[in-house]
Amino acid sequence: MPKQKNYKKTLTACYLGFVTQAISANFTPLLFLTFRSSYGITLEKIAMIPLVFYLTQLFVDLAATKFADKAGYRPCVMASQLLSAAGIALMAFLPELLPVPFAGILISVVLYATGSGLIEVLVSPIVEACPFENKDGVMSLLHSFYCWGALGVILFSTLFFHIFGTENWKALALIWALVPLYNTFNFINCPIEHLVEDGKSMGVCKLLKTPVFWLMIILMVCSGASEASMAQWASAFTESALGVSKTVGDLAGPGMFAFFMGISRVLYGKFSHRLNLVRVMLFCGALCFGCYLLAALSALPVSGLSGCAFCGMAVGIMWPGSISISSQNCPRGGTAMFAFLALAGDFGAMVSPSVVGAVAALNENSLKTGLLAATVFPLILVITLIILNRRKTPVLTPNP
Repeated sequence: MPKQKNYKKTLTACYLGFVTQAISANFTPLLFLTFRSSYGITLEKIAMIPLVFYLTQLFVDLAATKFADKAGYRPCVMASQLLSAAGIALMAFLPELLPVPFAGILISVVLYATGSGLIEVLVSPIVEACPFENKDGVMSLLHSFYCWGALGVILFSTLFFHIFGTENWKALALIWALVPLYNTFNFINCPIEHLVEDGKSMGVCKLLKTPVFWLMIILMVCSGASEASMAQWASAFTESALGVSKTVGDLAGPGMFAFFMGISRVLYGKFSHRLNLVRVMLFCGALCFGCYLLAALSALPVSGLSGCAFCGMAVGIMWPGSISISSQNCPRGGTAMFAFLALAGDFGAMVSPSVVGAVAALNENSLKTGLLAATVFPLILVITLIILNRRKTPVLTPNP
C-alpha cells in the first residue's frame, strides 16, 4: 500500500511561512531610529524602506502570475524561505560592508521582500490544494499565524532590546533569520499538490474577463486597506491619545491590534463549520466601520484604544475570508488568481496608510480625522459583499 501523505507537515511549513512574513514586515520598522543614530540616515530616506518593501512585494505578486505555475510550487516556496533568511541576515552585515550603509539596507529589504511576496502568493494555494475538510476554517487559522508572528516579533524584540540593548540588534537579526532557514527544510519533503490540474486553470486573460473576479479584487483591496490603515497608525494613535511612551504605545497599539486579529482568525477557524463565511464578513465589515468611528470620534482615550484593539478583531477574517470566497466563486482561477488577490491586498495595504496620513495633514495633523476617512474601506467591502449576494448563483448559501 502507498504511504499516506502527511499534510499536517505541509500545514506546519505554511504556518511558519506566515511567521516568516511577519518577521520580514515587522522587524525592520523597530530599527528605524537605530538606523538614524548608527548610520546617520535621514528620516526621509528611512521612509523609503517600507515603500521599497511593499513595491517589491507588488512586483513579485504580479510576476508570480506568470512564473509560479511553470516553475512549480516547491522550488518557489523554498526560494521564498531562503531569500527571506538571506535578506534578514544580511541586514546585520551589508550596511557595514558597503560604502553607503543605506544601500546595504535596501538590498536586504529587496531580498526579504521578494521572499515575503512569494510567501503571500504561494502559501494560501498550497493549503487550498491540500485535501482538508472545512477549508474556510483552515485558511483562517493559517492566516492567524501572521498575527502571532507579528505579536511575537514585537514582544520578543522589545524584551531582547530591554535586556541586551538596542546596540545588539544585529544578533537579533541573525536569530530571526533562523526561522525561514529552518522552514526551508520543512518544504523540501512535505507533500505539495497542484491547485488546478495542468491545462484546466482559467488563464490570466479569461480570469481578467470574469466580472466576479473584479469583485474579489475590490474585496481584497478593501481588506488590505481596512487592516493596514489602523495597523500602521496604531502606535502613533495610541501615543497621541494616551500620552504614553513609544514602548508602551507599540505594545498597546500594534500589539493589541495583532492579538485581537489573531484571536478572531483562531475563533473562526474553530467554529467556521457552524458559520456562514459571507455573513461573518458582513458583520466584520460593519464592526470595522464602527471601530474606526469609535477611534476617530471618542473623546475618551480608553474608548479610542478599544476601537483600535477591536478593529483587529474585525479585520481578522477579511483577508483569509476574501481568499476563501474567491476560491468558491472561481475554483479554476489557479495560482494566477491567488497572485492577483495578493497584489490587490498589498495595494490596499500600501495606499491606505498614506490616505490616512494625507487627510490628517490637511486637518492640522489630526490623526482622528485621518482614521475617520478610513471608514470608506470597510464600507465599500460591505457594499461589495451585498452585490455578491445578489448574483444569480448566491454565495450566501449555508456551508455544507
